[in-house]
Amino acid sequence: MIERYTRPEMGAIWTEEGKFSSWLEVEILACEAWAELGVIPREDVAALRANARIDVARIAEIERETRHDVVAFTRALSETLGPERKWVHYGLTSTDVVDTAQGYRLKQANRILRQDLKELIQVLKERAREHKMTVMMGRTHGVHAEPITFGLKLALWYAEMLRNLERFEAAAEQVEYGKISGAVGTYANIPPFVESYVCEKLGLKPAPISTQTLQRDRHAHYMATLALIATSLEKFAVEIRGLQKSEIREVEERFHPGQKGSSAMPHKRNPVGAENITGLSRLMRGYMLAAYENVPLWHERDISHSSVERVALADATILLDYMLHRFTNLIRELTVFPENMRRNMERTFGLIYSQRVMLALIEKGLSREEAYDLVQPRAMQAWEEQRPFREILEADPRIAGLLSREELDDCFDYRHHLRHVDTIFQRLGLND
Repeated sequence: MIERYTRPEMGAIWTEEGKFSSWLEVEILACEAWAELGVIPREDVAALRANARIDVARIAEIERETRHDVVAFTRALSETLGPERKWVHYGLTSTDVVDTAQGYRLKQANRILRQDLKELIQVLKERAREHKMTVMMGRTHGVHAEPITFGLKLALWYAEMLRNLERFEAAAEQVEYGKISGAVGTYANIPPFVESYVCEKLGLKPAPISTQTLQRDRHAHYMATLALIATSLEKFAVEIRGLQKSEIREVEERFHPGQKGSSAMPHKRNPVGAENITGLSRLMRGYMLAAYENVPLWHERDISHSSVERVALADATILLDYMLHRFTNLIRELTVFPENMRRNMERTFGLIYSQRVMLALIEKGLSREEAYDLVQPRAMQAWEEQRPFREILEADPRIAGLLSREELDDCFDYRHHLRHVDTIFQRLGLND
């Protein structure tokens, strides 16, 4: 991933140094397991751990000749060792090292992503409480519908992120596995104990069954989950972009001192953070598709998945880390304009209360069809004439004969729509 979207802690996991260090740890732990079985002398294992060094440049140099990265790694590693070098890669095949080390690196990445998710959830919780009763216009099809609160919108996102966290935990568990079962998964040249030992030391689970590889349905599920989380962020970001339109301006991303919105138009204050989230989400869904293509490998193994995962796993975890961090700060610093929200509610002449009027007429004895057909023409008149809906209703003898001024007052009271906000917040645990 390009440096622009790489945060240091996550990026360090996916460097060449990080990769080879994880490979080395798998190699050493496998030797420790063999020592437990009495095959490798313990002093050789101690020497291996004390003397082993990673030289990325040397590995690259050897790979140019061998055209095999694991062979290049083991040969470069052996050059840093004494007689104990004979035990490097003992009983192992390449993917024993690569897949197990990858599971370990994904576990490290998952720790960061889990922290990111929880931080965003907390910020959404705080801001939902802050704006619990900040009334605004609810829109369906982009058109004014009925009043809601900005707190409800944030609470909706909070609930979605709780589901995303739950999905993430399940997906993370699926990839935090290792396999050290040999060339075709039969443990022909290495006992299952070595696999169990290495995985336990790395905090991984041993795959109950494998070929030369861990099966890639695990990674497809994982990448789909990361893509879904990114798509949730995009959904939230698109909403912020819509609410920041000049003619709406109910919220606005923080505009930092010295920030510029346009090279040509000095007045611009653009939702660039939300737009960035929208674009990166598209990449995440692309990585998901690539991971799905990795599932049908040939027989007990091919390496068509390898080139994909060298890019996709690193990029997806790095990008989601960046997206979560950026969006969390966006929400934390988001400016909210309650006055504009109230002002926008009045732009449709009180039409947002049409359902309340219809229901009040039903309560007076009209059928639903009669009430609907009585209210709708008056609503269309308000649209076309740009006149207050209530004024038109009061001028209609039939409606005025059924609904008193006080009853119309009740119909046009926005607080009616907020009566159950507290119940919704209680369901989400946001009142605690």
